[in-house]
Amino acid sequence: MFSVKEIDGAIPTVELADSDAASRAVIAPARGGLMTELSLGGRELLYLDRATFEDRAANVRGGNPVLFPSPGKLTGDAWCLGDARGQMRQHGFARTLPWSLDGHGTLAQGGATARLGLRSSEATRAQYPWDFRVELTYTLRGRALRIDVRVTNESGGGAPPMPFGVGFHPYFAVAQADKRRATIETRATRAFDNTSKREVPFTGFDLTQPEVDLHLLDHGASESSLSVEGAPGVRIHVRGSPEFTRWVVWTLKDRDFVCLEPWTCPGDALNTGEGLIHLPAQQTRALWIEISA
Repeated sequence: MFSVKEIDGAIPTVELADSDAASRAVIAPARGGLMTELSLGGRELLYLDRATFEDRAANVRGGNPVLFPSPGKLTGDAWCLGDARGQMRQHGFARTLPWSLDGHGTLAQGGATARLGLRSSEATRAQYPWDFRVELTYTLRGRALRIDVRVTNESGGGAPPMPFGVGFHPYFAVAQADKRRATIETRATRAFDNTSKREVPFTGFDLTQPEVDLHLLDHGASESSLSVEGAPGVRIHVRGSPEFTRWVVWTLKDRDFVCLEPWTCPGDALNTGEGLIHLPAQQTRALWIEISA
């Protein structure tokens, strides 16, 4: 049985549920459109530092932050591409702005869904000079959660195409003691090590290091999975539309999470142009990811 419920509180949330599958997702539109909880088949998949979530001045550490229009860090927190330029903090502004809750309900074909929206404003145009609308549709069905993304360039017809990237930053709950047994599927042979700031041959993950921040350069697919050897049911599959070919793996020692992040472009893309989507005025681009277990 599918249901949707709005939950009042200091930070209101909306809950999607599938009781037959013991699945549940909680979304906080006012905190960057963030999904804070995701339980599939009765198992909670996400880590959340609730103190950062409740502090509206802090960047939330945990859940599944939305990265737009620039995943990763820009050189000097600034960008310049063609005649356009601006300043923007790491991962863009979508994760820190309030999103509107534009609708929710259950679907005739099965599923619980909520639709969120973010539109350009004077504050976003100061960083990124395009008019846009981004819509996120969260749909929970069985042991899977899908996020559909629709990006519309609402700039006038004479404006240049809008360059952007989209990413997601799911903090999957993995205990420190289990990291040695965790595996991540990839065909990558090269990676950019963001801790040492250099490209390195990739031969595998050691998630027990003080910090792991590897950007896989030749992952070669728009899907991956995270599993823990010997732990029944601990296998999380993440897949997306063909644009999501850039994958980042990040974790910190003594923190009970491993981030497996699908991006459409590498960090600093608004400076290098690499992997950006260029959307003409008055056009829409649709993308999606799905998390299943």
